[in-house]
Amino acid sequence: MCKCIPKIYGLSTCSHCRATRKLFDKHNIEYDYIQVDDFQGDERNAVLNEIKTLNPRCSFPTIKINKETVIVGNKENDIKKALGIIK
Repeated sequence: MCKCIPKIYGLSTCSHCRATRKLFDKHNIEYDYIQVDDFQGDERNAVLNEIKTLNPRCSFPTIKINKETVIVGNKENDIKKALGIIK
């Protein structure tokens, strides 16, 4: 299992973001969730710029597992593999 605390960047209206959070919850994986549409103005721009460094298309969900691993979308097998849930 991954010892890091992953970050999930998502939107409140995104079904793929909700499914990704459910996957993490199902496997009792602690994570930080950044709901982008909760931010406004300069804060929102800063969060979007952070996402763009990880995922230039700025699509959701964007999941940062560790320094080297970024997964874009609800790719369940890729997420599980990166977290060490499956090999």
